[in-house]
Amino acid sequence: MKKVIRINNKAYRVGEENYNNQNCLMKIITYNHCDNIIIEFQDKYKAKINTRYKHFKNGGIKNPYFPNLKGIGYLGEGKYQSKINYKLTNQYLIWMEIIIRSYDENFHKKHPTYKDCTVCEEWHNFQNFAKWYDENYYKIPGEKMQIDKDILIKGNKIYSPDTCVFVPQRINALFIKSQNSRGKYPIGVTYHKKKYDSRVTINYKTLHLGSYSTPEEAFQAYKVAKENHIKQVADEYKSKYPQFPKKLYDAMYSYKVEIDD
Repeated sequence: MKKVIRINNKAYRVGEENYNNQNCLMKIITYNHCDNIIIEFQDKYKAKINTRYKHFKNGGIKNPYFPNLKGIGYLGEGKYQSKINYKLTNQYLIWMEIIIRSYDENFHKKHPTYKDCTVCEEWHNFQNFAKWYDENYYKIPGEKMQIDKDILIKGNKIYSPDTCVFVPQRINALFIKSQNSRGKYPIGVTYHKKKYDSRVTINYKTLHLGSYSTPEEAFQAYKVAKENHIKQVADEYKSKYPQFPKKLYDAMYSYKVEIDD
């Protein structure tokens, strides 16, 4: 600890170091008086914080680059806040959600399909994600909006600016595969009375497409119906909502249902 030098009875503590409650090293770089100092965190980011000397001493100053969310996510420096009037912002809630989906082991036990998911390094910084959110978020009247990572790029496991898009919940539901509950047959296929039945859900109603001799034939009927329905929904949203993203429309139109989905 650097020795305090007093000049004209005023404490001069520039260069004094201490650790905060996150175990991050801080250094005083400007000392005006006890209620007006500037500290710098001694890491690669070198964040500077204007604070009071007593907060420096008790370690209560938070490092904006400390990864306090699952050891991955940090707030960063910028205009975006995690809370406004003591309420978590929408940007922060969704950012927290994708970090938890990707890195929380307890979440993976309940939702194993997220086990191999990751968040790109750029989005470890909340400021970067919040900026992308503001540039890409839109609303559809009467619908809940969700962030999706694998409609634009099928099978994608990375949350990033290039792979994610906001989608209405109705559209997101079109791509749910229910792998854990459908059994050993291809998607859309069940075995019944020595035949393979093909069924598809359209507008929350299950339609029987026919019975076939092989699971492959039944799947083909499902594939055609499902892909056509996805295109119809894409056309519906494009015609009704000018804010509907073109990249989402294009991805829906080119989406292919595979037998191993």
